[in-house]
Amino acid sequence: MGKLLSSRGSITRAVLACLLGAALVGALGMRLAPSTAQAKAGGCQPKVTRQPFGSAFDLFAGHNLPVFRYTLTNCNHITAEILNYGGVTQSVTVPDKHGKLADVLLGFKTLSDYVAQASPPPPAPGGPYFGEIIGRYANRIANGSFKLNGNTYTIPVNNGPNSLHGGFVGFGSHVWASRPLTLKGAAGVQLTLVSPNGDGGENQGCVIGTTSCTGYPGKLTLTVTYALDNAGDLFMHYHAFVTGKPTVVNFTNHAYFNLAGEASGDILGEQVMINADKYTPTDANLIPTGVEAPVAGTPFDFRTFHAIGERINANDPQLIQAHGYDHNWVLNSTGPSMSTPFGKVRLAADARDPGSGRELKVWTDQPGVQFYTGNFLDGHLVGISGHLYRQSDGYTFETQHFPNSPNQPNFPSTVLKPGQEFNSTSIYQFLP
Repeated sequence: MGKLLSSRGSITRAVLACLLGAALVGALGMRLAPSTAQAKAGGCQPKVTRQPFGSAFDLFAGHNLPVFRYTLTNCNHITAEILNYGGVTQSVTVPDKHGKLADVLLGFKTLSDYVAQASPPPPAPGGPYFGEIIGRYANRIANGSFKLNGNTYTIPVNNGPNSLHGGFVGFGSHVWASRPLTLKGAAGVQLTLVSPNGDGGENQGCVIGTTSCTGYPGKLTLTVTYALDNAGDLFMHYHAFVTGKPTVVNFTNHAYFNLAGEASGDILGEQVMINADKYTPTDANLIPTGVEAPVAGTPFDFRTFHAIGERINANDPQLIQAHGYDHNWVLNSTGPSMSTPFGKVRLAADARDPGSGRELKVWTDQPGVQFYTGNFLDGHLVGISGHLYRQSDGYTFETQHFPNSPNQPNFPSTVLKPGQEFNSTSIYQFLP
């Protein structure tokens, strides 16, 4: 089945076997050679620990469920804290060029903060979705409606006229089944959520006039596996299948990055590269027009490194209506890549903080990435260290299919049918 990663070989075949299930163990065979970082760690094994983190109501269960925080620690002082509430990446702590540690993700300190503020249902205002796994459909669907196989489906409208990130109660507001993974060369956690047929309809209180919304069709099972290795790769694998009816899916991780540290202020001086010749311009409601426009000659050209703040205030209609960057880039099929059993993951984006020397590379097999610069952080949210988060204090690289794809036949399909399996891999690669 080939290598999981590039010549760095930082994730083992044994890791992938655990990620994808016991059925693949025999096929995956031997380990890959250890990476340079693993060699420096002297064969040290990354670890996973689990701590109680309270309890939260889960809509699917109908009652409170226990919440845990899983701490993944590698042998080079990188840690990732993952919650089974929402699949949230709460923090990632990374050394800088001098060895100084800092948390490079925006997040909340307590479970009650996540429940009340990360993605609260109406009548609360929309939240920031800090670190959540987003589903069933990440990003926007215009007018909360789409057609599939001749049927019209209606879902919650929670972002102007759009449905955003799954509606009133997306996957980031559920307690997932979870288990730790102790792997050879990595440590991880596996999370599973079962979304019933009609999710987003009557079960979420979605009504149009006097009629309940249909919600999303089909019973969907999604398993997300996080794994951290000694090279600083935070590996995310998504595996999903649907029964009963076909559906549409789009999953992503909604982590906000600030490589200088989550309490360091704005990210306008950080340098970003996005491996894309085109992006999808939007209308006034931030729905793609259907056009894949060239980035050349626009503030959206990040094919070489540019500071985030270099052009963010340009007199460009797209930037003005979105209050900054909040757009989908159409990723190139060329450039650096890594091999996985499901095909190659490509380099989607690269970010660097000149002051700390930290670098983040984002790899994915998805066709797009949403680069969002925290445009609606307005200073009322208190972060994990007690710092108030303001506009442009963090940015996201949401690996994804394109927004509103169910209503744009020229975009890559997001349809998942019974009998099919969805498999996707994204990697956050942290380099000091």
